[in-house]
Amino acid sequence: MSLLEALRTLNLFDYLRELWGPEPWVEPVLDIISIMSLSTFCLLIVLFLIWLERKVIARMQDRIGPNRVGGKYGAAQTLADVAKLLTKEMVTPSGADWAAYNLAPFLIVMTALLMWAVMPFAPQFIGVDLNIGIFYVLSISSVSVVCILLAGWGSNNKYALLGAFRAVAQLVSYEVPMVISLIIPIILARSMSLVSISEAQWIPFAAVVPLSAIVFFISALAETGRTPFDLLEAESEIVAGFHVEYGGMKFGMFFLAEFVSTLFMSSLVATIYFGGYRSIMLEWFGVATGPYLGLLIFFIKTFLVYFVFIWIRATWPRLRIDQMLNFNWKFLVPLSLVMVLVAALLDRAVSHNQWLWWAAHLGTNIVIGAGALAFARRRANRDNLLEDNEKQAPPATASAGPLMEGADPHGDHDDHGHAVPAPAHD
Repeated sequence: MSLLEALRTLNLFDYLRELWGPEPWVEPVLDIISIMSLSTFCLLIVLFLIWLERKVIARMQDRIGPNRVGGKYGAAQTLADVAKLLTKEMVTPSGADWAAYNLAPFLIVMTALLMWAVMPFAPQFIGVDLNIGIFYVLSISSVSVVCILLAGWGSNNKYALLGAFRAVAQLVSYEVPMVISLIIPIILARSMSLVSISEAQWIPFAAVVPLSAIVFFISALAETGRTPFDLLEAESEIVAGFHVEYGGMKFGMFFLAEFVSTLFMSSLVATIYFGGYRSIMLEWFGVATGPYLGLLIFFIKTFLVYFVFIWIRATWPRLRIDQMLNFNWKFLVPLSLVMVLVAALLDRAVSHNQWLWWAAHLGTNIVIGAGALAFARRRANRDNLLEDNEKQAPPATASAGPLMEGADPHGDHDDHGHAVPAPAHD
């Protein structure tokens, strides 16, 4: 295989295997190269994501955004921010648990990067195609809960600890509907491999089970701590949450992990529900999805989903913690369970005909979604009515104590509400 052919087909590793021969050190070196390449890509693209988010939100809110550093569009503003974080002093608070405090930022970045190992970017362009890819993603993403708890506990700060407890409550709660909603594409594709799920979508799963895609997207918003689920950084209540004691590049690592995780969740939505690197319409016209075309399609879908993340952040207000948890446990979890039950029954009953299978799943999703919205609307109206009744109720008045002998019932009272005897008259 020539170098040009390897570059054309994105099979550079096969070219290196032929070039270096069957030496025992070849595979470990290739693994290191692939890990370093993927990690570098994820770290560098964050610079673009931060600039993109600032500019898009500025346009949505009728502002200019960064425009002073790096020319007309402020393209180097993020580089200036990174330089500022790198030059700040690395401080460890007195009384903090040194190991837990300093280990948490590194661990949370590692977990954000490890999830990309099973993401199929293009045909045959993937780190490793695990047959339990979704299970791997969910397992690695759960480690971030431990990292947040380490950061809050190790900081020796009550605000950081409260922020960590709140973050853990949010992340653990929203993992439940996320996992349940992911069971549906697993049932439809009959596989947990992300490559197999992409290949199984002769029509995007978002057009088959849109309700599952919506529940997963909402759960992904909560898992990444994005608006309106950004109570992990409720400045008015817990200062800055679990990372309040972090500064400099240690804080930058938490910031970095959030953007890497958000981009990964966008690519996961694009892969599981929109076919990933496949273009269904091009395939209908007989156009084969090659490595470069697949890579382009994958990133177009990923950034379209990421744009929705930015859109929601620019327009939605923050929820209260009780509203957020009630929405999860009283709405999303029961809805996800109903969807899984219906999807399993339908997939078993109508799998013999593709178009009937699609129509049955889509129709039941529309019916379940309409019923869920009607239930939520009725519940919201009832809660609003109860709040209005409480506001209109007259305030309770404290009853006066027993009158003393000779006291005037309309006279003065002491501090305890007891009547003071009227003065004697001649």
